[in-house]
Amino acid sequence: MASDDESRDRKEARTLAFVLLVLVVALASGLLLSVPMLSDFNQAYLAPGVDLKEAAVLAFITTIAVLIIFAIAAGDGLLGELQFMLLGFFAFFLVLWLLIAWIF
Repeated sequence: MASDDESRDRKEARTLAFVLLVLVVALASGLLLSVPMLSDFNQAYLAPGVDLKEAAVLAFITTIAVLIIFAIAAGDGLLGELQFMLLGFFAFFLVLWLLIAWIF
């Protein structure tokens, strides 16, 4: 009985490893194929620079995405950490806004 369970677990582990390998190869090839598009994006939008208005939009989107990931990873969902996340949101947004405008 134990050997049947072990062989089934090994088969599942090999299948999972193969699926993960295929995903990594697909992501790597996708990134490689998107390099020309990213260089066009860089020339069109990032070369002239980003002003405070555009930096605010970029910082807002980045802050929302990061805080949603943090809330889900915290385990309490989106509502359990709300009072702390609001303060963190404004601090993170302010820092990102000014850094994006300064760097770009």
